[in-house]
Amino acid sequence: MPVVRLVTSPQERCKQTAKAVADAQRGAGHKVRTTSEKALAECDYGDWQGQAIKDLLKEPLWRTVQQQPSAVTFPGGESMVAMQHRAVSAVRRIDAAVSREHGAGAVWVAVSHGDIIKSVLADALGLHLDLFQRINVDPASISVVRYGPDRPYVLASNTHDGDLSWLAQPPPAGQGAVVGGGAGPR
Repeated sequence: MPVVRLVTSPQERCKQTAKAVADAQRGAGHKVRTTSEKALAECDYGDWQGQAIKDLLKEPLWRTVQQQPSAVTFPGGESMVAMQHRAVSAVRRIDAAVSREHGAGAVWVAVSHGDIIKSVLADALGLHLDLFQRINVDPASISVVRYGPDRPYVLASNTHDGDLSWLAQPPPAGQGAVVGGGAGPR
């Protein structure tokens, strides 16, 4: 399935994953434009960066990260609210640009990090950031959000299925959400 744009976090581990996706696209004869996007970078965990989870579990802030992430600003780092705002803003901006350039059904890929992806999914599902810890995102999993004129739709979350060819089908024009859930991909 052709991907028209590949956007990656500037962190090396994401660049490596993006390279694998780009190589597969080129190997299939598809042209793909690859760019780096700072807004998709991992949350700035400040003083927590590089610390062992077993040590962070002892920190009083850990419980707040799990139960009320919207109240968290990491010592010497970023707030989780700011992280979500920058990530969601970037994804929506990029999606709008891709749609203008390639049409509403164009598929593009963002390669990012667990908390970033969970915060984008929470936004697309209309969930408060405090509920984003209920979303699971495995390394190298795929989550799919389609932004429509009325709202975003989460089409897949945390999947490991490699066949996403059904995404190449354009969304039904002006249909919105289908009563009863619809008949699935055509």
